[in-house]
Amino acid sequence: MSEEQKRLLESKLWGIANILRGKISADDYRDYILGFIFYKYLSERQYLYANNLLETETVKDYLNLTDPELLEAIKEESLQALGYFLKPEELFASITAKGNASTETDSNYILEDLKAVLNHIEQSTMGTDSEEDFNDLFSDIDLSSNKIGRTVKARNEVVVQILNHLDSIDFRLEDIESDVLGDAYEFLIGKFAAGAGKTAGEFYTPQQVSKILAKVVTTGKDKLKSVYDPTCGSGSLLLRVAKEAEVSEYFGQEMTRTTYNLARMNMILHGIHYRRFNIAHEDTLMHPQHLDYKFEAVVANPPFSAHWKGDEHSLFHADERFSQYGRLAPKTKADFAFMQHMLYQLADNGIMASVFPHGVLFRGAAEGQIRQYMIKEMNVLDAVIGLPANIFYGTSIPTCIVVLKKCREQDDNVVFIDASGEGNYIKVGNQNELREEDVDKIVQTYRERKTIDKYSYVASLAEIAENDYNLNIPRYVDTFEEEAPVDLDTTAAEIQQLDAALKSNDAVLKAFCEELGIKAPF
Repeated sequence: MSEEQKRLLESKLWGIANILRGKISADDYRDYILGFIFYKYLSERQYLYANNLLETETVKDYLNLTDPELLEAIKEESLQALGYFLKPEELFASITAKGNASTETDSNYILEDLKAVLNHIEQSTMGTDSEEDFNDLFSDIDLSSNKIGRTVKARNEVVVQILNHLDSIDFRLEDIESDVLGDAYEFLIGKFAAGAGKTAGEFYTPQQVSKILAKVVTTGKDKLKSVYDPTCGSGSLLLRVAKEAEVSEYFGQEMTRTTYNLARMNMILHGIHYRRFNIAHEDTLMHPQHLDYKFEAVVANPPFSAHWKGDEHSLFHADERFSQYGRLAPKTKADFAFMQHMLYQLADNGIMASVFPHGVLFRGAAEGQIRQYMIKEMNVLDAVIGLPANIFYGTSIPTCIVVLKKCREQDDNVVFIDASGEGNYIKVGNQNELREEDVDKIVQTYRERKTIDKYSYVASLAEIAENDYNLNIPRYVDTFEEEAPVDLDTTAAEIQQLDAALKSNDAVLKAFCEELGIKAPF
């Protein structure tokens, strides 16, 4: 599929959202549209897979298949290969057709049928390896909710309208690469995030920031055994890493149920087999689900300065993630708790890159002690990258990327990059946005570890110690612009000229006043 066709697909999908504006709130129709796109994808994938199995049979179109033995055989094969199963009458095309069958004898009421189908997709996986990946996957699609209509008829009309618009879009799964539809899906997630206000950060990281993180953690590698995101949102960061290197396994954890569902859908829509991803639904700091693993790449955009309850659960004494540092991150600022967690799960040959608020660079007390321990005792800090303000949806605060490595090749210095100044980004609407050349400059500077005037500085560990382990970027990257020297003789001559002009104007004004017979104002 060409780039033009891909953009057309994105435009068509976003067009459905625009049709529903005014009928359903943005947060609500996001869940329905993304959920129904996923249902259509699962249906078309099932249809194509079943038709391939039917090539040597009398009935070659799965929609027309009624033989129970063949259906059972296709079910067994589908559960192994796809991780789920849909009967012919449960396919997206079948349900949509019923939604258009309004006659005197046939009703177009499909809400109960659709609810049963979505439940059956989840139930079909029970007792199989894919059960966890499909469990409650459609729980956010409430077909009885007043949010999509006050009456049953109104709700049915909205759902039929969505399905009809989706039915007019050919996903062309047999012709396109798996990433094309997945990328269009992420395009929609990004568009929804742009209008979601403060909640956007819960499920989406701007594409260019994701690109920086992905390029940093894949430095020097074209293959990764595993990638991990402890606050994975919609999974976009995990999938972005796969565009930079071949990834064998994906791991993530997400606390918000709706976003957890979105992440699993996003994985499957990108063609990631259910055996290759493990997304968990829990609070990462309090109930980590992957502590037995070490990961070759760790990326994250944790919630900024979130509250947590580490001190209430004696984690300091019992949890190896935190106990060696001597202090716990404050309960009102979990930034360092997330950083410690990610470092604990990082493999010896891995790289961690995560977004944080600037406070992690200079705040004192417990955070200062943890920061000093990481630098002085563990020597894991590899780079600090300052980003422009107002680059994330839902917050305008300036942010930074902290890069950690357990086994650093350059273990006697740290790279500081200040990409926050004018000329390092553009303004798009109300947001600041990094361009491709801005991303490339950041990544190249990190990889080459070079000092660039007013942009980057390679600081020795001794310099950082002299600054009491304060990592505030202006301490290392001098962006001060000197003003041009003032020529006093020229300035004096200009003042004299202004004074002469002023006296001339006064004389003219005085003459006018005398002519008019009034007193001059001076």
